[in-house]
Amino acid sequence: MAGRRPVEEAFAARRSARRLLVTPQRRLALERIVLHATTLRIPIVEVEGGTLTSIAGFDGHQGVALVVEPRVFASPEDILARAIERGEAPFVLVLDSLEDPQNLGTLLRSAEGAGAHGVIFPTVRQAPLSPSAIKASAGATEHVLLCPVDDLPGALTDLHVRGLRIIGTDADAPMTARQVDLRGPIAIVIGSEGHGLAPAVRRRCDLMVRIPMRGAIGSLNAAVAGSVLLFEALGQRDPDARPQASPGPVVRRRTTEGPESPDPPVDVDVAVEEAAPDAHRAEAGTDTRDDEPVAADPGPVDEGLLPGGPIVSA
Repeated sequence: MAGRRPVEEAFAARRSARRLLVTPQRRLALERIVLHATTLRIPIVEVEGGTLTSIAGFDGHQGVALVVEPRVFASPEDILARAIERGEAPFVLVLDSLEDPQNLGTLLRSAEGAGAHGVIFPTVRQAPLSPSAIKASAGATEHVLLCPVDDLPGALTDLHVRGLRIIGTDADAPMTARQVDLRGPIAIVIGSEGHGLAPAVRRRCDLMVRIPMRGAIGSLNAAVAGSVLLFEALGQRDPDARPQASPGPVVRRRTTEGPESPDPPVDVDVAVEEAAPDAHRAEAGTDTRDDEPVAADPGPVDEGLLPGGPIVSA
Protein backbone atom coordinates (compact mmCIF):
# COMPACT_ATOMS: atom_id res chain seq x y z
CA MET A 1 0.00 0.00 0.00
CA ALA A 2 1.30 3.45 -0.84
CA GLY A 3 0.64 7.04 0.22
CA ARG A 4 0.78 8.86 3.53
CA ARG A 5 -2.84 8.30 4.52
CA PRO A 6 -2.95 4.52 3.80
CA VAL A 7 0.27 4.03 5.79
CA GLU A 8 -1.08 6.12 8.64
CA GLU A 9 -4.28 4.07 8.73
CA ALA A 10 -2.31 0.82 8.58
CA PHE A 11 -0.43 1.90 11.70
CA ALA A 12 -3.67 2.98 13.38
CA ALA A 13 -5.25 -0.42 12.60
CA ARG A 14 -2.16 -2.18 13.96
CA ARG A 15 -1.51 -3.93 10.66
CA SER A 16 1.55 -6.17 10.90
CA ALA A 17 4.31 -4.57 8.81
CA ARG A 18 7.63 -5.85 7.47
CA ARG A 19 9.40 -2.65 6.44
CA LEU A 20 8.85 0.99 5.60
CA LEU A 21 10.15 2.31 2.28
CA VAL A 22 10.94 6.00 1.90
CA THR A 23 12.64 8.13 -0.72
CA PRO A 24 15.64 10.12 0.56
CA GLN A 25 14.27 13.35 -0.91
CA ARG A 26 11.04 13.06 1.14
CA ARG A 27 12.48 11.63 4.35
CA LEU A 28 12.53 14.95 6.21
CA ALA A 29 8.89 15.64 5.29
CA LEU A 30 8.04 12.11 6.44
CA GLU A 31 9.89 12.43 9.73
CA ARG A 32 6.87 11.67 11.88
CA ILE A 33 5.99 8.49 10.07
CA VAL A 34 9.64 7.40 10.13
CA LEU A 35 9.79 8.00 13.88
CA HIS A 36 6.55 6.07 14.31
CA ALA A 37 7.99 3.13 12.36
CA THR A 38 11.18 3.29 14.42
CA THR A 39 9.13 3.18 17.62
CA LEU A 40 7.35 0.09 16.30
CA ARG A 41 10.73 -1.44 15.35
CA ILE A 42 9.80 -1.59 11.67
CA PRO A 43 12.93 -1.61 9.46
CA ILE A 44 13.28 1.49 7.26
CA VAL A 45 14.72 1.18 3.75
CA GLU A 46 15.56 4.13 1.52
CA VAL A 47 14.78 3.68 -2.18
CA GLU A 48 14.83 6.06 -5.11
CA GLY A 49 11.56 7.51 -6.35
CA GLY A 50 11.60 5.60 -9.63
CA THR A 51 12.18 2.32 -7.84
CA LEU A 52 9.35 3.05 -5.45
CA THR A 53 7.06 3.84 -8.37
CA SER A 54 7.92 0.47 -9.92
CA ILE A 55 7.28 -1.33 -6.66
CA ALA A 56 4.02 0.46 -5.89
CA GLY A 57 2.76 0.21 -9.45
CA PHE A 58 1.76 3.90 -9.64
CA ASP A 59 3.35 7.29 -9.05
CA GLY A 60 1.02 8.66 -6.34
CA HIS A 61 3.02 7.10 -3.51
CA GLN A 62 4.12 10.45 -1.98
CA GLY A 63 7.58 9.03 -1.31
CA VAL A 64 6.60 6.41 1.24
CA ALA A 65 5.39 2.80 1.22
CA LEU A 66 4.69 0.13 3.80
CA VAL A 67 5.33 -3.57 3.19
CA VAL A 68 2.74 -5.50 5.19
CA GLU A 69 1.72 -9.06 5.90
CA PRO A 70 -0.77 -10.71 3.50
CA ARG A 71 -4.29 -9.38 3.81
CA VAL A 72 -6.94 -11.74 5.13
CA PHE A 73 -10.55 -11.25 4.16
CA ALA A 74 -13.88 -11.38 5.95
CA SER A 75 -16.80 -13.71 5.34
CA PRO A 76 -20.48 -12.65 5.13
CA GLU A 77 -20.87 -14.04 8.65
CA ASP A 78 -18.14 -11.68 9.90
CA ILE A 79 -19.98 -8.71 8.39
CA LEU A 80 -23.28 -9.68 10.02
CA ALA A 81 -21.46 -10.31 13.30
CA ARG A 82 -20.08 -6.76 13.24
CA ALA A 83 -23.63 -5.40 12.86
CA ILE A 84 -24.68 -7.45 15.89
CA GLU A 85 -21.67 -6.19 17.89
CA ARG A 86 -22.69 -2.61 17.15
CA GLY A 87 -26.34 -3.26 17.89
CA GLU A 88 -27.32 -2.06 14.41
CA ALA A 89 -29.36 -3.36 11.51
CA PRO A 90 -26.98 -4.88 8.91
CA PHE A 91 -25.77 -2.35 6.33
CA VAL A 92 -23.79 -3.89 3.46
CA LEU A 93 -22.36 -2.54 0.22
CA VAL A 94 -22.22 -5.01 -2.68
CA LEU A 95 -20.12 -4.30 -5.78
CA ASP A 96 -21.01 -6.08 -9.02
CA SER A 97 -17.88 -6.27 -11.19
CA LEU A 98 -16.47 -2.75 -10.99
CA GLU A 99 -13.79 -2.16 -13.62
CA ASP A 100 -11.95 0.94 -12.37
CA PRO A 101 -9.63 0.65 -9.31
CA GLN A 102 -10.22 4.34 -8.57
CA ASN A 103 -13.98 3.76 -8.35
CA LEU A 104 -13.34 0.73 -6.16
CA GLY A 105 -11.19 2.73 -3.75
CA THR A 106 -13.62 5.63 -3.64
CA LEU A 107 -16.55 3.34 -2.84
CA LEU A 108 -14.58 1.59 -0.09
CA ARG A 109 -13.86 5.01 1.43
CA SER A 110 -17.54 5.99 1.20
CA ALA A 111 -18.67 2.66 2.67
CA GLU A 112 -16.37 3.07 5.65
CA GLY A 113 -17.39 6.70 6.09
CA ALA A 114 -21.10 5.86 5.95
CA GLY A 115 -20.73 3.14 8.58
CA ALA A 116 -21.33 0.12 6.35
CA HIS A 117 -20.54 -3.10 8.17
CA GLY A 118 -18.74 -4.59 5.18
CA VAL A 119 -18.29 -4.73 1.43
CA ILE A 120 -18.95 -7.83 -0.69
CA PHE A 121 -17.55 -8.19 -4.21
CA PRO A 122 -16.87 -11.02 -6.67
CA THR A 123 -13.51 -12.76 -6.99
CA VAL A 124 -13.65 -12.60 -10.80
CA ARG A 125 -14.29 -9.75 -13.26
CA GLN A 126 -13.63 -7.19 -10.55
CA ALA A 127 -11.09 -4.35 -10.37
CA PRO A 128 -8.11 -5.47 -8.27
CA LEU A 129 -7.45 -4.19 -4.79
CA SER A 130 -4.25 -2.60 -6.09
CA PRO A 131 -2.02 -0.03 -4.36
CA SER A 132 -3.72 2.81 -6.27
CA ALA A 133 -7.17 1.54 -5.23
CA ILE A 134 -5.97 1.47 -1.63
CA LYS A 135 -4.61 5.01 -2.03
CA ALA A 136 -7.99 6.13 -3.43
CA SER A 137 -9.66 4.59 -0.36
CA ALA A 138 -7.55 6.86 1.90
CA GLY A 139 -6.77 3.87 4.10
CA ALA A 140 -10.40 2.75 4.50
CA THR A 141 -9.28 -0.76 3.52
CA GLU A 142 -7.75 -1.04 7.00
CA HIS A 143 -11.07 -0.46 8.76
CA VAL A 144 -13.93 -1.82 6.65
CA LEU A 145 -14.53 -5.58 6.31
CA LEU A 146 -13.81 -6.81 2.77
CA CYS A 147 -15.48 -9.99 1.58
CA PRO A 148 -14.69 -11.50 -1.86
CA VAL A 149 -17.13 -14.25 -2.91
CA ASP A 150 -17.01 -16.77 -5.74
CA ASP A 151 -20.80 -16.65 -6.32
CA LEU A 152 -22.18 -13.13 -5.98
CA PRO A 153 -25.83 -13.98 -6.86
CA GLY A 154 -25.69 -16.83 -4.34
CA ALA A 155 -24.28 -14.48 -1.68
CA LEU A 156 -27.18 -12.09 -2.30
CA THR A 157 -29.64 -14.95 -1.90
CA ASP A 158 -28.03 -15.84 1.43
CA LEU A 159 -28.29 -12.24 2.62
CA HIS A 160 -31.97 -12.18 1.62
CA VAL A 161 -32.59 -15.38 3.59
CA ARG A 162 -30.96 -13.71 6.59
CA GLY A 163 -33.47 -10.87 6.41
CA LEU A 164 -31.65 -8.22 4.37
CA ARG A 165 -33.44 -6.36 1.59
CA ILE A 166 -31.37 -6.30 -1.59
CA ILE A 167 -31.56 -2.83 -3.15
CA GLY A 168 -30.31 -2.25 -6.68
CA THR A 169 -30.11 0.84 -8.86
CA ASP A 170 -31.95 1.59 -12.09
CA ALA A 171 -32.36 4.95 -13.82
CA ASP A 172 -35.95 3.99 -14.69
CA ALA A 173 -36.97 2.83 -11.21
CA PRO A 174 -40.32 4.31 -10.08
CA MET A 175 -39.02 5.44 -6.67
CA THR A 176 -36.00 7.46 -5.60
CA ALA A 177 -33.73 6.35 -2.78
CA ARG A 178 -35.22 9.02 -0.52
CA GLN A 179 -38.73 7.62 -1.03
CA VAL A 180 -37.60 4.19 0.22
CA ASP A 181 -37.08 3.21 3.85
CA LEU A 182 -33.38 2.38 4.16
CA ARG A 183 -33.28 2.04 7.94
CA GLY A 184 -33.62 -1.73 8.23
CA PRO A 185 -31.26 -4.56 7.23
CA ILE A 186 -30.16 -3.72 3.69
CA ALA A 187 -27.57 -4.50 1.04
CA ILE A 188 -27.02 -1.77 -1.58
CA VAL A 189 -25.78 -3.18 -4.90
CA ILE A 190 -23.74 -1.06 -7.32
CA GLY A 191 -23.24 -2.34 -10.86
CA SER A 192 -20.26 -2.04 -13.18
CA GLU A 193 -19.47 1.21 -14.94
CA GLY A 194 -20.28 0.01 -18.43
CA HIS A 195 -23.00 -2.61 -17.98
CA GLY A 196 -24.74 -1.93 -14.68
CA LEU A 197 -26.14 -4.88 -12.76
CA ALA A 198 -25.67 -8.33 -14.24
CA PRO A 199 -28.99 -10.11 -15.01
CA ALA A 200 -28.43 -12.75 -12.31
CA VAL A 201 -27.70 -10.04 -9.75
CA ARG A 202 -30.67 -7.92 -10.83
CA ARG A 203 -33.02 -10.89 -10.33
CA ARG A 204 -31.90 -11.11 -6.69
CA CYS A 205 -32.82 -7.50 -5.95
CA ASP A 206 -35.95 -6.96 -3.88
CA LEU A 207 -36.25 -3.32 -4.90
CA MET A 208 -34.80 -0.95 -7.48
CA VAL A 209 -34.26 2.75 -6.77
CA ARG A 210 -33.01 5.72 -8.74
CA ILE A 211 -31.17 8.93 -7.94
CA PRO A 212 -33.19 12.00 -8.98
CA MET A 213 -31.47 14.08 -11.67
CA ARG A 214 -32.33 17.18 -13.67
CA GLY A 215 -29.31 17.75 -15.90
CA ALA A 216 -28.70 16.75 -19.49
CA ILE A 217 -26.29 14.01 -18.39
CA GLY A 218 -28.57 11.16 -17.44
CA SER A 219 -26.19 9.09 -15.35
CA LEU A 220 -23.56 9.32 -12.62
CA ASN A 221 -20.15 7.78 -12.20
CA ALA A 222 -20.46 4.45 -10.34
CA ALA A 223 -18.48 5.71 -7.36
CA VAL A 224 -20.54 8.89 -7.12
CA ALA A 225 -23.85 7.04 -7.44
CA GLY A 226 -22.84 4.48 -4.84
CA SER A 227 -21.68 7.20 -2.46
CA VAL A 228 -24.94 9.13 -2.84
CA LEU A 229 -26.93 5.99 -1.94
CA LEU A 230 -24.68 5.10 1.00
CA PHE A 231 -25.04 8.52 2.58
CA GLU A 232 -28.76 8.66 1.86
CA ALA A 233 -29.03 5.44 3.85
CA LEU A 234 -26.85 6.89 6.63
CA GLY A 235 -29.00 10.03 6.71
CA GLN A 236 -32.08 7.91 7.34
CA ARG A 237 -30.43 5.55 9.81
CA ASP A 238 -28.52 8.14 11.85
CA PRO A 239 -29.26 11.76 10.85
CA ASP A 240 -26.81 13.16 13.41
CA ALA A 241 -23.95 10.75 12.70
CA ARG A 242 -20.42 11.69 13.75
CA PRO A 243 -17.06 10.01 12.95
CA GLN A 244 -16.16 7.19 15.32
CA ALA A 245 -12.93 5.48 16.26
CA SER A 246 -12.05 2.38 14.29
CA PRO A 247 -13.10 -0.91 15.95
CA GLY A 248 -9.69 -2.30 15.04
CA PRO A 249 -8.79 -5.40 13.07
CA VAL A 250 -10.81 -8.60 13.28
CA VAL A 251 -10.00 -12.19 12.47
CA ARG A 252 -10.97 -12.93 8.89
CA ARG A 253 -11.00 -16.24 7.08
CA ARG A 254 -10.22 -15.67 3.41
CA THR A 255 -6.55 -15.25 2.53
CA THR A 256 -6.69 -15.03 -1.27
CA GLU A 257 -5.37 -11.62 -2.24
CA GLY A 258 -7.40 -9.85 -4.88
CA PRO A 259 -9.75 -11.15 -7.56
CA GLU A 260 -8.83 -14.04 -9.78
CA SER A 261 -7.68 -13.21 -13.27
CA PRO A 262 -5.78 -14.79 -16.17
CA ASP A 263 -2.65 -13.06 -14.86
CA PRO A 264 -0.76 -14.42 -11.84
CA PRO A 265 -1.70 -12.91 -8.45
CA VAL A 266 0.01 -9.67 -7.55
CA ASP A 267 2.06 -10.10 -4.39
CA VAL A 268 2.70 -6.45 -3.76
CA ASP A 269 1.49 -4.32 -0.89
CA VAL A 270 3.28 -1.06 -0.75
CA ALA A 271 1.74 1.43 1.61
CA VAL A 272 3.36 4.76 1.46
CA GLU A 273 2.22 7.59 3.54
CA GLU A 274 3.19 9.78 6.46
CA ALA A 275 2.07 7.60 9.30
CA ALA A 276 1.95 9.92 12.27
CA PRO A 277 0.89 8.87 15.77
CA ASP A 278 -2.82 8.79 16.40
CA ALA A 279 -2.70 12.23 17.95
CA HIS A 280 -1.73 13.66 14.59
CA ARG A 281 -4.48 11.97 12.59
CA ALA A 282 -7.31 14.15 11.35
CA GLU A 283 -10.37 13.89 13.55
CA ALA A 284 -12.89 14.96 10.95
CA GLY A 285 -14.08 12.61 8.24
CA THR A 286 -13.65 15.31 5.60
CA ASP A 287 -9.84 15.40 5.64
CA THR A 288 -8.71 15.69 2.02
CA ARG A 289 -4.99 16.42 2.43
CA ASP A 290 -4.04 13.26 0.53
CA ASP A 291 -6.66 13.46 -2.22
CA GLU A 292 -4.21 14.12 -5.02
CA PRO A 293 -4.56 12.70 -8.55
CA VAL A 294 -3.35 9.14 -8.88
CA ALA A 295 -2.00 7.69 -12.11
CA ALA A 296 -3.65 4.63 -13.61
CA ASP A 297 -2.38 1.21 -12.58
CA PRO A 298 0.29 -0.03 -15.00
CA GLY A 299 -0.45 -3.64 -14.07
CA PRO A 300 1.05 -6.30 -11.80
CA VAL A 301 4.24 -5.38 -9.96
CA ASP A 302 7.37 -7.52 -10.04
CA GLU A 303 7.86 -8.58 -6.45
CA GLY A 304 11.57 -9.09 -7.13
CA LEU A 305 12.00 -5.31 -7.29
CA LEU A 306 11.95 -5.04 -3.53
CA PRO A 307 15.22 -5.84 -1.76
CA GLY A 308 14.87 -8.34 1.03
CA GLY A 309 12.00 -10.40 -0.34
CA PRO A 310 8.58 -10.09 -1.93
CA ILE A 311 6.02 -7.47 -1.01
CA VAL A 312 2.57 -8.63 -0.10
CA SER A 313 -0.31 -6.81 -1.75
CA ALA A 314 -2.98 -5.12 0.32
